[in-house]
Amino acid sequence: MLRGPRLYVMAWRNLWRNRRRTIITVSSLAFGVMMAVVFTGLTDQSLGDAIDLAARMSNGHVTIQAHDYRDSPSLERTVDGNAELRARLASDRDVARVVPRISGQMVAATASDSFGAGFVALDPALDDQESFTPLGQIVEGKLFARDDAQGIVLGKVLAHNLGATVGKKVVYTMTDKHGEIVSGLGRVTGILATGSPSADAALCLLPIAAVRKLLGYGPDEVTQLAVYLRDQRVAEAAARRLGRVVPPGAVALDWAEVNPDLAGFVSVKVAGSEVIEAFVILLIAAGIFNTLFMSVMERLREFGILLAIGFSPGRLFRLVVWESLWLALVGLASGVVVTLPLYRWLHTHGIDMTSRVGGNKVEIAGAVMSMVVRATIYPDHAVVIALAIVGVTMLSGIYPAWRAARVQPVDAIKLGY
Repeated sequence: MLRGPRLYVMAWRNLWRNRRRTIITVSSLAFGVMMAVVFTGLTDQSLGDAIDLAARMSNGHVTIQAHDYRDSPSLERTVDGNAELRARLASDRDVARVVPRISGQMVAATASDSFGAGFVALDPALDDQESFTPLGQIVEGKLFARDDAQGIVLGKVLAHNLGATVGKKVVYTMTDKHGEIVSGLGRVTGILATGSPSADAALCLLPIAAVRKLLGYGPDEVTQLAVYLRDQRVAEAAARRLGRVVPPGAVALDWAEVNPDLAGFVSVKVAGSEVIEAFVILLIAAGIFNTLFMSVMERLREFGILLAIGFSPGRLFRLVVWESLWLALVGLASGVVVTLPLYRWLHTHGIDMTSRVGGNKVEIAGAVMSMVVRATIYPDHAVVIALAIVGVTMLSGIYPAWRAARVQPVDAIKLGY
């Protein structure tokens, strides 16, 4: 009956000898699981959405551009985005799409006024709202056709400032590849509203073929190649791999290098979430240690008798460790049961923060974040939480197990525990 393989049965029975204390401890474990999953899920979803949106508002999760473009953005610094290079980039295991872009600064003018603005020249046949979010935010008119050399789409605020409506002409002026000032004529085909005040006041979309011709570019010349990944978390590793594929004079930068403000915001949010989770786990560890230690102290006489009839200290140590493991597994299972309904609700409906911020979107470091906060936890993060709960429970049981194994049979029985 006292053989090693039966230790797990004895441990299970011992766990429920003080049912109330075990239920309280399991409840604290379940609450810890719920808190860790909810906080991590909310963080994963909100930050992942912000990074993906920032990538789709600019030049991808990884940007291929001239090595000196970031330090001194200029339409004179270009890369050759030929089909062969794009195909090599797209063959990477993490890459979902590669699209050519030209972006820079210009002055947009109408008969009534003129304003400085940023432009993005794109190919409507290669880009859509999945790769460039503003294409799905055109509220008036439509995107220009691929063969429309005079098409232009304006941000809503910029169009208002210029007094431009759909069908009106806009003259745009920029500096070409050789440093000369050049001008083009566009007719407004659409007006977009991104929800970002900065973008709506200074964003223009232009056909890439017309801009290439105006700037004196070659047929595949661009300022950036926007690379979109299946998972933004691998951006740094993907950028290193893609950097070995790009031609001399070009670099591959991940989104954090291109958008350091957003990267800083993400780092702060992740650090804050980790601190909260560490605090929760510390509280759980303290509760578990107290439960196991009190259980051992109340059973010293019992342990002394077990040792006297042939139980080895090692088996006694393993018995208490088994109790710790059972406690961890029951707590984890209870946590899953308690957490699942709340997690599903947060994943489906989310928490509406609109009333607290005075709008349904807020701009943070150039990314427009929805104020309906939902939860989606990455599978590997869920595994880490599960392992952390089991690990901290097992560690909390080490000292009580060691204390039980060091019981002196004669002293324990004589003390009358």
